[in-house]
Formats: sequence, structure tokens, C-alpha cells
Amino acid sequence: MPHDFLAFDLGAESGRAILGRIDREKLLLREVHRFVNGPVILADGMHWDVKRLFAEIKRGMALCCERYGPPGSAGVDTWGVDFALLDDDGRLLFDPFHYRDRRTDEVMAEAFKRVPRRDIFEQTGIQFLPFNTLYQLFSMALAGSPLLTRASTFLTIPDLFHYWLSGHALCEFTNATTTQFYDPRARGWATSLLGRLGIPTHFLSRVVMPGTTLGTLLPPVAAETGAGSVPIVAPACHDTASAVAAVPAEGDDFAYISSGTWSLVGVEVREPVISDAVLAANLTNEGGVGGRFRLLRNVAGLWLLQECRRGWAAGRAAPSYKELAALAEQAPAFVSLVDPDDPSFSSPPDMPTAIIGFCRRTGQPEPAERPAMVRCILESLALKYRWVLEQIESVRGHRAGVIHVVGGGSRNRALCQFTADATGRPVVAGPAEATAAGNVIVQAMALGQVASLEEGRALVRRSFEPTVHEPSDRAAWDEAYDRFLTLLAGPA
Repeated sequence: MPHDFLAFDLGAESGRAILGRIDREKLLLREVHRFVNGPVILADGMHWDVKRLFAEIKRGMALCCERYGPPGSAGVDTWGVDFALLDDDGRLLFDPFHYRDRRTDEVMAEAFKRVPRRDIFEQTGIQFLPFNTLYQLFSMALAGSPLLTRASTFLTIPDLFHYWLSGHALCEFTNATTTQFYDPRARGWATSLLGRLGIPTHFLSRVVMPGTTLGTLLPPVAAETGAGSVPIVAPACHDTASAVAAVPAEGDDFAYISSGTWSLVGVEVREPVISDAVLAANLTNEGGVGGRFRLLRNVAGLWLLQECRRGWAAGRAAPSYKELAALAEQAPAFVSLVDPDDPSFSSPPDMPTAIIGFCRRTGQPEPAERPAMVRCILESLALKYRWVLEQIESVRGHRAGVIHVVGGGSRNRALCQFTADATGRPVVAGPAEATAAGNVIVQAMALGQVASLEEGRALVRRSFEPTVHEPSDRAAWDEAYDRFLTLLAGPA
């Protein structure tokens, strides 16, 4: 008999309810509901509208029941680092902040005055990013926020939705590791680190592994959606962890790029890699499925293109990503390059202007026309991927033979080909819905329908036809890479 699993996959731009069905040794995915997501600007900063998002989750559950019947289970994955605090009665104390809110801009340097950077890395193995949960909480501590003492429960964003669905307030492992206060070797919260920064620890919830059944749908939600007692399963709640679970690789000799608003470039390892070399490269050890870890680095990703697209729409229908990729192929190669992770691209009022400004500051032609702008972004991303992979392979002492690109960016033919050309190795693109597929696989593992991560990946290989991009034109890309390294190094 086929088995159905409902995956709620929420990203920075949109959320989806995807029904996964395992039938005759294949995984079939159906989009049940799609909804927009984005920041809400309030007087105190940039927030997520989590109550509206939860209403959309319930709407997706109701539509699933109406069209296909109640699923065998349901689970939520989202982005990492952001969080909610609840009071004694389980009420939300504030609308969770968006990771691009500026309140943490100078906080990381202040944290290092109290706890050296090396000490933080030694306890957590996580890449230093100013919006990590550690610095969000520290900013509250510096401000003397009374919410830290009023709070009884800390939950990351998918944990919050699972709490509202099931009534069980627990933190899932893969998302917990993104906070930069989870100790991956001790397998628990780094409470001593929080104490040194003056951050309370009384509100920390118990951490559970992906594939944990949290409970069943709360009666009011069950009645509202018509779903009944559906089991709520914590998948790999960090969206990248779910995406990596669905990488259709065989064996361990592969790298991956989970390509969307962010690009997560890395490899899978059995134990966290915490060393001086990893610290120097600012790599991260985030949790994965089956007790594995994802040694990777965050790259700004298609955020640059998304923001250009938003600006170019200007009240009209925005050009499709397929149209933008085609524009890139029309433009001359290697005219202008940027570092996608330059701070000027973090949250600019106008992304095209920010890119032109970077090129002007670095003495390069200004990509004023759209084809040149898109080509600049995509070539720069491919070159940054090469740089990150070289950092990872240096600390591991092993070169990956193939790169799997999953997520929405796997549909971008130009970016995938540029990545193959820049890195000099085959790129296997797809599936685009890897995050939902990985979410479904972990739910299926929890309910005994898939025996292991390896079996889940074999299921993905049988179900989705990838596109393979072979590398070419190495000499031109090597020359461009030398220019790119000069940009990363900055002024002499």
C-alpha cells in the first residue's frame, strides 16, 4: 500500500505543503499549498509573521485532507538561527526577529571581548555569522531585556510550529546546531558558554534527533483541519539538513550545494571536524540525519539575484529565473566579479546599485545592463563555490569527485554549468524539491517505511532524473579564479 507524508517546507521567500507518497519503490511529490513569506517591518525591527505562517500550515493540512485524505504523518522544516521565547503558559513573548534585522550588527565583536572566538568555536564548531542565535540572544542580554528572565521555553522556528501542532515543546538536533550554542561533541547545549555571556539557560528545551515522533495533532487543530490524530514527526528541521538527506549520492565521495536564497556548500562527515584549520576557514559543523554532520560554509547564494529581480519588477511582473539565466548566457564572460558575501550585499536598499558600487570600488566595469549583472552574479557564485570547496578539501585532505546541486538553484542551468566549469568536476543537478523530499524521507524512517538514510537516497535516485553538467573551458575559468582570489584578498 502507498504511504503519504506531509512535508511543510518554509523558506525565506515562500512556504510549501508537499505531500510525499512512497508507492512502488518511488517517491512522488505533490504540491498541495504554496504561500509567500517575507519579513515584516515593525517599530522595533524586522520580524517573521509566524502566526500567519502557522495559519498557512493549517490551511495546507486542511487542503491535503480535503483532496487526498489525512496523511500518515506531518513535519516542518525551515531556515535556522531564528527563535521564539514562550512564557509559563506557552504564550509567545514577542514576534520572532528576522535574521537580517540589524540589531546584531556589532554584537559579535562585543561577545569576543567576553569569550574569545577560539573558545566559542571549540565548544560549538560553528561558522561565525553575526545573525547566529548566540548573538541574537546576547544582544538581548546586553540590552537588559526582561524577556530573558520571563521566558520559560526556547524554541527554534520549526520547533515552534511543532509545538503549536502537537503541544510538545522540544528542540530538534539539526536546527539546534545552527544556534552556535550546541556542543556537538558533548551532544548537548553549551550552557557554560551561555553563562559566560550572561545569557540564561533555564529556558532551554530538550534536544531530540530527526525522526522523533513528537505526538499527535492537537484536538483543536485536528478539528479545524479535518486531519484527526495525525502523528507529528520532527524531520531534519533545518531545511539544509533535509535537503542533504535527499542528495541522490552513492557512497561518501561527493560534495553538495543546497542552492536557494543561501548556498550551503559542503560535505558529509561522521563526526564534527573542530580544528584550527576549520576555524581559520570559518567552516561550520551542522547536524545531519543519522548522527552525521555537515561540514560546510554558508554562501550568500541566489539572494543577490532574488533582490535584483525584486528591484527590476518595480510594480510589473518579475522576470522568471529561467529568463534571467538565459540573459546570463548572452553576456560576455568574466567582465566583472564580486564577492557574494561582501557585507554590502547583506541587506541593501537596492541590490543592483550595491553590485555596481562594489565593481566601482574594485576598479571593474560596472554591469549596468541586466545580462551583465546576472552573469556577474552567477559567475561570482560559481567561483565562490570553488573557493569554499578548496577550503573544505584542504582540511579534510580529500577531493570530492562529484558535486550534487539540489534545491531551487538546481534548475538554473547557467549556474550549474558555471559551477562545473569553475570547479573542474561534474555537477549533478536535482532534485529541485530536495528539502521536501528529505523531510518526507525522515518521516518515513520514523514510521518504519524507509530503513535508513542510504535507502532513502536510493529512493530519490529511482524517483528523479538528474541533469549532469560536465566541466569545460578550464583555462579561462582558472584565470578568472585568480582574479577572484585577488578580490577576496582585498586592497594590498
